Amino acid sequence: MQLRRCLITLTALLLPCPALAAPPEVDTTRGDRMIAEYFAAETAKLQEACLTDIRSRDDWQAKREEYRRQLHEMLSLDPLPERTPLNAVITGKVEHDEFTIENVHFQSRPGLYVTGNVYLPKHQDRPAPAILYVCGHAQVKKDGVAYGNKTAYQHHGAWFARNGYVCLTIDTLQLGEIEGIHHGTYRYGMWWWLNRGYTSAGVEAWNCIRALDYLQSRPDVDGERLGVTGRSGGGAYSWWIAALDDRIKCAAPVAGITDLQNHLVDGCVEGHCDCMFMVNTYRWDYPQVAALVAPRPLLIVNTDTDRIFPLDGVVRTFEKVREVYRLHDAADKVGLTIGPGGHKDTQDIQMDVFRWMNYHLKGDETLIDDAAVKFFEPEPLKVFPAGRLPDDRTNEEIHETFVAAAPTPPIPETQEAWNALRNEWRQALLEKSFRGWPQDSEPLGTQKVFDVEKQGVRFAAYDFTSQANIRLRLYVAHRPDLEEPALTVLNVLDGTSWSDFLSTYRAAFEEELREESLPEANADAFKRTHDMLQANRWIMAYVAPRGVGPTAWDQTERKQTQHQRRFYLLGQTRDGMQVWDVRRAIQAVRTLDTTKDSPLWLQAERAMAGVAVYASLFEPDIARLDLHSPPLTHRDGPYLLNVSRYLDLPQSMAMAAENSQVVVYQASTEGWEWPAELVKKLGWGDKQWRLRTPPADAP
Repeated sequence: MQLRRCLITLTALLLPCPALAAPPEVDTTRGDRMIAEYFAAETAKLQEACLTDIRSRDDWQAKREEYRRQLHEMLSLDPLPERTPLNAVITGKVEHDEFTIENVHFQSRPGLYVTGNVYLPKHQDRPAPAILYVCGHAQVKKDGVAYGNKTAYQHHGAWFARNGYVCLTIDTLQLGEIEGIHHGTYRYGMWWWLNRGYTSAGVEAWNCIRALDYLQSRPDVDGERLGVTGRSGGGAYSWWIAALDDRIKCAAPVAGITDLQNHLVDGCVEGHCDCMFMVNTYRWDYPQVAALVAPRPLLIVNTDTDRIFPLDGVVRTFEKVREVYRLHDAADKVGLTIGPGGHKDTQDIQMDVFRWMNYHLKGDETLIDDAAVKFFEPEPLKVFPAGRLPDDRTNEEIHETFVAAAPTPPIPETQEAWNALRNEWRQALLEKSFRGWPQDSEPLGTQKVFDVEKQGVRFAAYDFTSQANIRLRLYVAHRPDLEEPALTVLNVLDGTSWSDFLSTYRAAFEEELREESLPEANADAFKRTHDMLQANRWIMAYVAPRGVGPTAWDQTERKQTQHQRRFYLLGQTRDGMQVWDVRRAIQAVRTLDTTKDSPLWLQAERAMAGVAVYASLFEPDIARLDLHSPPLTHRDGPYLLNVSRYLDLPQSMAMAAENSQVVVYQASTEGWEWPAELVKKLGWGDKQWRLRTPPADAP
């Protein structure tokens, strides 16, 4: 009991204390440099690996379908949603001398409405080739009424209809007549999207698939001659549908793709919303998406001074894709058009798209002598009357249901049933959540920074390598005469507990901690720590995973957001890589002469408690976890790719409790019934899972 009481007292020291001054500003120079080098190195790995295993047409044919399946999964489309009835409705028509426009809506799944305009050539006596035009981020709104971005791109649909095509121009989820959300991580902090493996790019891809279904259902469309084009966001959606669906016979994405080097290293990710990106579970660079179009005709279109799709990355993408086309003896079916200007819908690039479609869908090489022009105000092109959106629409909340979280499983009845379930989860975690972990561990390279004794406490620091470009610091404290420690507690620190750690140890070790931005010293906290260490044969170790403490990077909300987005473009999450950091800290602790032979406990708070849990699943001999106020669900963190498709925190806690004692300190005991019932059902013992209320003196 004495051991537990003292640990609870230490935990109170690590909780935020109202008496302390506000945490100091963090010097982020080291962290900014470290994370920039890390992103560059990880990007280079993916860039170098992209398509390097494709050396022949046979190689491509052997891998293509698996690549396509992976892309479906990374776009939230594995398994594909059911192809429910489209329930297409034409709500009005607009006449022009050369073409007719039908205002149409259909449901790509029940309640997920897609609004669009169908441009039809007049005097067409047989089924015509059809173009799916997908729109970029051009909002058209008047007096609070959304007309959809389809109205901003009407000149493309009109040109195609005037030249003998049926063209379906569809609104996007965010900027359509029914306004959903693209910017879950970019703007709204919905990091739980990553847990689900959800991206708004997946909704756009699915809407495109169903748009092709709709086109093929029309008697005026030749369903074997379908093309796709669009610019900016529409350029990206052109890639998704052309890569996923062979019904696309010709594609011309405009300003919709570049490589990871542009996005991560050059910073273009900061100018793009979530609909531009897949959840990169399989760690692709973007030429691999583009290559899935081969050997169908593909024109990559860009301008030369586009800041969010820089020319160098577009050219690198083209060069890699062209190699796959050459393997198919189809180098003449892939092209690159570069027009002058910035990120604009210029006539120069429009003309080449029109010529490409004419040649590959109609066999027509005639020179183009008419421009794409707008003929209408947005009002006639609106599908739903103002103020009369359908009551059953799900567009605004589709991110909640498009990828379902795994249901809570029943409690396994036997140890054998549990073993099977646990092994399935463990494999899923390795393949879907932590695939971005290093495949080969770097040497720890543990190096002592200092080792001093002051005021009855021995305090040491060691630097170790978590992975290439990530060097972390481990702090160790114990009484000076300690020879045979009974216990080592590794405290995994978040930003708040890091500040509390500094304020405690600054009272005696300000000189040793001079590299850090130090809060006001807390002499009372240090005395309690001193007394605890004097009374017990314990070692207290502390580590701040990447992005916390010594390796914290730019603390502005924008940079924090964009760095987290950079991680998921690499097929990682910040939290998932912090799990790796904790694993490596555990390994580092076990290399030290003072700590290597004693039992090891982990202690953490808030979302970092979840990080500690996952680290314990992949490291042996963790005697106990003390977890303070952990989230009940991954929706509140930690954020790990795809994890919610398989399990939630109560299940991961149960996995931990099989091999380690787990003690959760929580004000309420509600929500943790699953691990408690499992431990009881399988007879693991009362000590394997315990819930306790926080210590009375905790603020």
